[in-house]
Amino acid sequence: MAASSRAQVLRLYRALLRESQRFSAYNYRTYAIRRIRDAFRENKNIKDSEKIEEQLNKAKASLEVIHRQV
Repeated sequence: MAASSRAQVLRLYRALLRESQRFSAYNYRTYAIRRIRDAFRENKNIKDSEKIEEQLNKAKASLEVIHRQV
């Protein structure tokens, strides 16, 4: 994975976790954080650039959803 792509993934990961911390309800907050961590761990070994881009787009959409719900 290119350094810029890795940095982009890490930046998105941190943004998702940070935004999830803003949920007021404990159950929503812990569920969102657990799902984010699990999803990133599950996809950490993907090498195909198309699949990486697809997963990044999914994560960006999730970030927008979390942002609207918080």
